[in-house]
Amino acid sequence: MTEKQAKKIPEITTPLRNSIIKMPSSIRKASGIVIYGKRIKSIVYSLDVSLLANTDADAILCVYPFTPNTQILNAVSLVAKAPILVGVGGGLTQGDRSARLATHAEENNATAIVLNGPVTVETTKMVRDYVDIPVIYTVIDKTRDLQPYIDAGVNIFNVSGGKDTVNLVKWVREQYPDFPIIASGGKTDVSIEATIDAGANAITYTAYGMMEQYFHEKMETYRH
Repeated sequence: MTEKQAKKIPEITTPLRNSIIKMPSSIRKASGIVIYGKRIKSIVYSLDVSLLANTDADAILCVYPFTPNTQILNAVSLVAKAPILVGVGGGLTQGDRSARLATHAEENNATAIVLNGPVTVETTKMVRDYVDIPVIYTVIDKTRDLQPYIDAGVNIFNVSGGKDTVNLVKWVREQYPDFPIIASGGKTDVSIEATIDAGANAITYTAYGMMEQYFHEKMETYRH
């Protein structure tokens, strides 16, 4: 077998569990980030528990635009079959509250903590002091010096710059050639591959509408 020949990978399913929401195959081109021995390339961003129970993503990004709530993490933890990266604030939620939420997340099997872009270095240090699991800082633009966050204990950058994500990944990678980077990859293979080429090690994929589309296709099958 030559290096260019793909290895045949056995795939096992059962009649009731053969419907899986799959991540784009282009994400597999990323190097991945190994956390506690598990290599993570694809990270699904969704809080739809039915989707989280039926996806092949390597990890789950559990963040949302409200103050963090331990009950939401508990609900996700009940169904998730992949490591969970848990948001504990950084915007409205700061300081001791974020640190206590991080402790709860760690105690409930979170794989890593995610802090939002506006988080202070002081809160980052506090979270780092409270937990032993990796801390992820979300980079949303070029206005902040990233080194103080690394010094405060951040282990991974999560780049989320909307349409400017690719350029933002390049900006981070130029400063830190070997630092782990997660980044949002957009909806197409072209945008995902561009994000990987810019320097992202792992890709977050937003699952908006995927469950609805899959349900629609399933209902069409039933009708015919």
